[in-house]
Amino acid sequence: MTHAAILGCSGQGLSREEQAFFRDVRPWGFILFARNVENPDQVRRLVEDLRASVDRPDAPVLIDQEGGRVQRLGPPHWRRYPPGRAYGELPANDLLLQREIARLGARLLAHDLAELGINVDCVPVLDVPVEGAHDVIGDRAYAKTPEGVARLGRAACEGLIAGGVLPVVKHIPGHGRAKADSHLDLPVVETSYDELDAWDFAPFKMLSDMPMVMTAHVVYSAVDPRRPATTSRTAMRKVVRGAIGFDGLVMSDDLSMKALGGDFASRAKASLAAGCDVVLHCNGDMDEMRAVIAGTRELSGQAARRAKAALARLAKLPEPLDLEAARARFDAAFAGIWTP
Repeated sequence: MTHAAILGCSGQGLSREEQAFFRDVRPWGFILFARNVENPDQVRRLVEDLRASVDRPDAPVLIDQEGGRVQRLGPPHWRRYPPGRAYGELPANDLLLQREIARLGARLLAHDLAELGINVDCVPVLDVPVEGAHDVIGDRAYAKTPEGVARLGRAACEGLIAGGVLPVVKHIPGHGRAKADSHLDLPVVETSYDELDAWDFAPFKMLSDMPMVMTAHVVYSAVDPRRPATTSRTAMRKVVRGAIGFDGLVMSDDLSMKALGGDFASRAKASLAAGCDVVLHCNGDMDEMRAVIAGTRELSGQAARRAKAALARLAKLPEPLDLEAARARFDAAFAGIWTP
């Protein structure tokens, strides 16, 4: 049985306890953080060991490799990449250039990840920032309008998919208006439904064909005044599956974030009951992971169909890439604007 969960691990290699646990509970996938990274050979071994623990060579292995302040792989072994905002600040009168370089940057990210066996990147951020919001999104956003965010977000998705890596669109249905960091507190957005629909939800509608999304731990009072989107059946049905029209795989944001209340089994159970297909737990804490698994269920039915369809979007053979020329083009586009 495969559990509807994506889990982390504690270090740069699997302990015997972790190997036995993963073999027993068989999570659908895994996620890596900076604590799991030392050098390319070590990361490749870890990725191989994670997949071997569940005996599934296609098991998704995720990472947050956006660029800017959210980049788990970095120097000296990997290049730095700019934050999302930098793409939107390329010459504003040349939207084609912005789109080209956003796609190219994602294609280069995919190359870095595919060399390690990582096949899912938690990019792009489709949150549209508004004046007065918390800076947890900030320069991670591509632009200041839904149209600009969607245009560059789609370019990033295309670059990743071309390189054999799946994108995860986040944070549905929109974190850009939140006045608190959901890692630390539960944000409550009081904006009217019509305004949310026209602004915050819009980029997700424009990319509703993507394979995977990650939820926002945010309360939208016009949708459900009591529960954040992750654990709100109303938000999932009315907004995510309804107004936005997304039919791909929905994964929760990290269950260990302080925006959520209750024990870990309850958080997992509530997320799945609301309509998430899989839950995400990132920190590798064994006691917490055991509790999360106690609150999950078998990946089956529509959730299993969506998971299979998402993985089917992985290219069998990546788009050809002249790495030296691509890097030179990318660096030239940012010359004088952003430096690693």
